Amino acid sequence: MRVLVVGGSGFLGREVCRRAVGLGWSVVGTFHSGAIAVGGVAARRLDVTDRAAVRALVAEVRPDAVVGTPYRYGHWAVTADGAAHVAVAAAERNARLVHVSSDALHAGRPVPYADDEPPTPVHAYGAAKAAAETAVRAVDPGAAVVRTSLIVGEGSKQIQLCRDALAGRATLFSDELRCPIDVTDLADAVLELVASPYAGLLNVAGSDAVSRAELGRLVAERFGLDTAGLKTTTSAATGLVRPLDVRLDSTRAGGLLRTRLRGVREVLAG
Repeated sequence: MRVLVVGGSGFLGREVCRRAVGLGWSVVGTFHSGAIAVGGVAARRLDVTDRAAVRALVAEVRPDAVVGTPYRYGHWAVTADGAAHVAVAAAERNARLVHVSSDALHAGRPVPYADDEPPTPVHAYGAAKAAAETAVRAVDPGAAVVRTSLIVGEGSKQIQLCRDALAGRATLFSDELRCPIDVTDLADAVLELVASPYAGLLNVAGSDAVSRAELGRLVAERFGLDTAGLKTTTSAATGLVRPLDVRLDSTRAGGLLRTRLRGVREVLAG
């Protein structure tokens, strides 16, 4: 298996590269500004907003499969246009495509979201992720589109945000619920989908629904940090328009995949 990981320098992308190498696959990972630094991975610089460059790289690499993980918060051209460019290039080579999306395209509600529910974005990033999905599914109906949640693990932005809030340098929302997933679980699930014929949307998230504030307390317990300085607030108090209760129902993924999608409490318990 020869796989191209677009966004291989990102937190998830590096783990996908690492675990694909462990499977004995030939792996090419792309980066734009950060380093991949994973042994056995051929690293290539790529600007996903450059359609010609994306097509040229895919034509050169000739991958059996492409994993699309790139995004940049608040950057439509990377998140939406970039996903479309990757999908077109993969389709031209008849390569299997697994596109990684986000729960941020939902508005939030008291009932968990099923796999196939249409996007209801309430902010620009969610709209960009929804546009990316639309492009991918239009270009390649056979692609697997993974909707996931907050990605945790050593070195993740989510864990660092919790550490910052515990130190009084950031604030966590107590009214935003998510289903965090460990980066290794998500990477394994993505690679299972690379080797499968599954087509369409699939929720792949952790089994626990927690608020961002509760996640901060779980991080404190895991690393022996004091919660006295933990700063919390609500979206309503800030006046920001953000998705609130966004729980993904990953029942379908649980029955389809061998990878066990652990809850964040188990993950952080060590």
